[in-house]
Amino acid sequence: MSDPAQSLEILMQRAQSGDNKAYAVLLRETADLLRPYLRKWIGTAGDTEDLLQEVLISVHKARHTYDGMRPYKPWLFGITRFRVAEYWRRLYADRLRHAVDLEEIENKVAAPVTNAETRYEYLLEGLKALPPKQAEIVRLMHIDGYTAREVAGKMAMKENAVKVAAHRAYKILRKKLEEI
Repeated sequence: MSDPAQSLEILMQRAQSGDNKAYAVLLRETADLLRPYLRKWIGTAGDTEDLLQEVLISVHKARHTYDGMRPYKPWLFGITRFRVAEYWRRLYADRLRHAVDLEEIENKVAAPVTNAETRYEYLLEGLKALPPKQAEIVRLMHIDGYTAREVAGKMAMKENAVKVAAHRAYKILRKKLEEI
């Protein structure tokens, strides 16, 4: 802080009484205090600065709720924790919104077609678009009827690796089958 005699509490009290210079110093000191904390939790500089601006806006909107008889930092970090949690909720909600539903893809791949031979031909055509390992996994699971655990044993892979490879294959197959 530029002047040790001016604590954050005093700056906020002065800002609440209309001192614009004190408010500008308070926001600058608050930003300097929060930046390392946010960088630790967020990681990227751009997102950190965006989140810092959101926190400062929240401080501005909630400044009337600050009790000058209490410490400033706990009040500030309460707002900051809320904004960080909101940031992560938005981020994961966005990822979840764009996630591919595996069940939907499996249903499309295994959906009954009026003619079983046509369905088999579509699947074989789609398998040509896959890398050999993924094609083998899909063949074993959907043509030969093996489970992911059994396929993992046959191909000397971990079960989760088989599921991931199958998921990637389903994405490719879905695009290929949509073209047909």
